[in-house]
Amino acid sequence: MFDAIVHRRIGLDGLTFAPHLADIEALNQAALAGTADVTKISYYAYGHCRRDYALLDAGSALGRNCGPLLISARPITIDDVRRGGLRVAIPGVHTTANFLLGVAFPEVTDRTAIVFADIEQALLDGRFDAGVIIHENRFTYEAKGLRRIADLGELWERETGAPIPLGAIAIRRSLPDDVKQRINRLVRRSVEYAFAHRHASLPYVREHAQEMDESVMYKHIDLYVNDYSVDLGEEGRRAVTTLFDKALALQLVPPSSEPLFL
Repeated sequence: MFDAIVHRRIGLDGLTFAPHLADIEALNQAALAGTADVTKISYYAYGHCRRDYALLDAGSALGRNCGPLLISARPITIDDVRRGGLRVAIPGVHTTANFLLGVAFPEVTDRTAIVFADIEQALLDGRFDAGVIIHENRFTYEAKGLRRIADLGELWERETGAPIPLGAIAIRRSLPDDVKQRINRLVRRSVEYAFAHRHASLPYVREHAQEMDESVMYKHIDLYVNDYSVDLGEEGRRAVTTLFDKALALQLVPPSSEPLFL
């Protein structure tokens, strides 16, 4: 989504950017600390820094059949999960994946945050009973002998009827309004460029991918970069609002009078 900005494949409207790549939970923590001007962020994490940041309409990872998966190395059923007592690895306390786990299985209280790319191996090593995987790991876990317990996104869609809001782009509210709007347009143009020039970003993706198989890379992109990434639109905004209504009802995020979007 950001290749065209980073490599100046599009005009930057007089702006300059200093890219910083990190694991999603590290980006969440940077936003919570207020150190980023513009950042990728988990939608759930955004609920904890809404006072200082607004959401862009462009750049989201949101869709259907793309949610986090709860997996294990040994046979574990949903009933086993609901009985509680399982040790579960999560990809970050403030990730939407952890939020969805808590909504679906509040009985899971023993959660440990580790880097998302390490969860599969941690399960194979027997360090945890189960783990929540995100990103490209949904395409690799079965080949490693791991098994699915539940699709947390599917459970969310069944409950709400809405697409799953996973990640967004947040921008500091204190920036000038015209700058915020220019950045929103740039992110949209960058995503549109990626759609129109499918192979242009591949070297950049390959350089930073956790999973190097090209077919997995394209499956990952096709699943998480879609029309909602260009613009949330009315349906996307409703889905985001649904998530925050649920989080507020469960008292998982603080109340805020600040608008969600620009």
